[in-house]
Amino acid sequence: MPTRILLEGRPGAGKTTIVRRLAALLRTRGACRLHHGGDTARRYPERFRAGDTGGGGLRAVLAHVDFPGPPRVGRYGVDPGVMERLALPPLRSAAADPAPGDLVLIDELGRMELACTAFQDTVRCLFESDIDIIATVHAHSDPFTDALKQRPDITLVQVTRTNRDALPEDLAARLEGP
Repeated sequence: MPTRILLEGRPGAGKTTIVRRLAALLRTRGACRLHHGGDTARRYPERFRAGDTGGGGLRAVLAHVDFPGPPRVGRYGVDPGVMERLALPPLRSAAADPAPGDLVLIDELGRMELACTAFQDTVRCLFESDIDIIATVHAHSDPFTDALKQRPDITLVQVTRTNRDALPEDLAARLEGP
């Protein structure tokens, strides 16, 4: 049974830091083949930046107050094409060529990212595969993430300031098994 963990927390709780530290731990241990599904946690007053957590260095603006939308999330217009260019290629690669020991890290399943229908479809496909997945998820109610949280194969971990420092090592140990 594949590992399915959703790291849920409020903004600033440390979800992105956990994913980055976990990826670094697993890379140094050679524990699995990592696939990264983007990094959209860089928030600036007027925009959100998206980038490649896999180390490719690609960056783009996902949402900005001056983007016209639709879609819109609050005062931000969202450019779903950014998700299609940065997040979807590694996720689609993982879904197309799964191998034992693969792990998909997704940061994040949030409202701006989920404005991209192709991203939702790809994530849904991954959760139906045999690949291990750890994803960060917003604490807000959303039909897509609410459905994921209700799946019987999901472990929902609440990220807090109290547990965030220990979680990367705990998750790595869990993935590496006995």
